[in-house]
Amino acid sequence: MLRLAPFQAVIFDMDGTLLDTESVFKTIVFEVCTELGFEMTDAVHMSMVGGSHERTSQLLIEAYGVTFPYSLFDERCRVIMRERSHAGVPVKPGAREFISDLRERGIPTAVATSSRNPHATHHLGAAGLLDLFETVVTRDDVVNPKPHPEPYLTAARRLGIDPLHCLALEDSNAGVRAAHAAGMQTIMVPDLVYPDEAIRALGIAVMESLDHVRLAAFDKR
Repeated sequence: MLRLAPFQAVIFDMDGTLLDTESVFKTIVFEVCTELGFEMTDAVHMSMVGGSHERTSQLLIEAYGVTFPYSLFDERCRVIMRERSHAGVPVKPGAREFISDLRERGIPTAVATSSRNPHATHHLGAAGLLDLFETVVTRDDVVNPKPHPEPYLTAARRLGIDPLHCLALEDSNAGVRAAHAAGMQTIMVPDLVYPDEAIRALGIAVMESLDHVRLAAFDKR
């Protein structure tokens, strides 16, 4: 089993890493596109995963033309996502256990997400995780979203930990690029997207689940 280098803080991506929401959102994206008279494809959807609001808008306009009603699409997706999360938001396997182990050891944690603040706080709250993190960095807190390192650098600064001593956990290529550029020990835990050659070339580890990360972090063999 891979043994991780020592770390002083852990920074998590949210959707697809902590929360099992990407598959739900995928269904909504396809539904809303159909509702608006456009045909979503797996290729276009996969390119959107882990991206910021601005990047998603750009991708959809590139795919469907300038007539694509992005503002309406975005609003409809958010409304439906909120409706479907009333019963709670599912958490990825191993997330609660890993966070619990970190808290027991006094290791600070943060979230760095491309989602806006209302979405992030609502979903983390609905999942029962919001109060477990020292800080949550959202799209509203940075000038440059992922794949720029600013979200991760901001989280590290708020925690008061050198980025070089942070462990970052991501499920998307854009997120991995951001965390790696911030100088963090980065692990990809794939959800819907698997690492391409460029991501693997960064030298980061790819692990099956947060349970596997937890075992490697604390050498529970």
